[in-house]
Amino acid sequence: MSGTLYGLGIGPGDPELITLKAHAILRRVPVIAYPAPEQGESLARRIVAAHLPGGQREIVIRMPLDAARFPAREVYDEAAHEIRTTLDRGDDVAALCEGDPFLYGSFAYLFARLAATHKVIVVPGVSSLTAAAAAAGQPLALQRDVLTVIPAPLSDDEIRRRLIATDSAAIMKLGRHVGRVRSLLGELGLSQRAHYIEHATMTSQMVLPLAEAPDPAPYFSMILVMSDGALRR
Repeated sequence: MSGTLYGLGIGPGDPELITLKAHAILRRVPVIAYPAPEQGESLARRIVAAHLPGGQREIVIRMPLDAARFPAREVYDEAAHEIRTTLDRGDDVAALCEGDPFLYGSFAYLFARLAATHKVIVVPGVSSLTAAAAAAGQPLALQRDVLTVIPAPLSDDEIRRRLIATDSAAIMKLGRHVGRVRSLLGELGLSQRAHYIEHATMTSQMVLPLAEAPDPAPYFSMILVMSDGALRR
C-alpha cells in the first residue's frame, strides 16, 4: 500500500499559527519535504522546527525564487519523483507550504504531479492575507464588500481596472513593482486607505504607511487597500 502525501499549510511565519491538524501530522509522518532557496536555510522548515519530533527523513526541494525562473519545472519534476518513490515504499510524506497550499502555494505544483496517482490530503493553513490584515489592525472586508487579490506583476491597466471595480484589495508579489503600484494607488486616490505589511506574524514584521514602503520590497510583503466604508456600517 502506498503512503499518503499531506500538503501542509503551516501559516505565515509564526510557529504558533500552525493548526492542530498540521501539528499532529508533523509529529507522526516519517518524511517531510519542504522548499528551500538554492543557498541557505528553508523558511518553511524553520517555522515548524520546534514541532518536529526528530529522526524524520527530510526531502529538501531547492529552487530559484526569482520570478523569471519560478516555478522551475525541472525542480518540481525531480521533487515529485523523489516523493513518488517514497510514497510507493509505503511512507507518508508531509510537504510543507508557507501560508495555505492552495492560495499561491508552492504545494500546488506537487499536487498537479501526484494527485492523479497517489492519495493526497491538503491541510489548509492561515494565509498571509488574514495575517497581514491582523497585523494592520484592519478588516479585509465586511458585509457586502468585494475583496480582490491582485498580483503586482500584472500590467498597470489591469491593476487599475481591478482596483476600480473592488471595495478592498490585497496586492501581492510586490518585489520590484512597489513604485508603480504606489503611483497607481495615488492616481486613484487610494493612498490613504493603503497599508504596507512586511513579514506578517514574524519577528521582523513591519506595518508602514504606503509612502514608507521599501522599493524593492521583500518576497513576504503586500499592500492592503481597505474599504472606505467597512467600519462605518
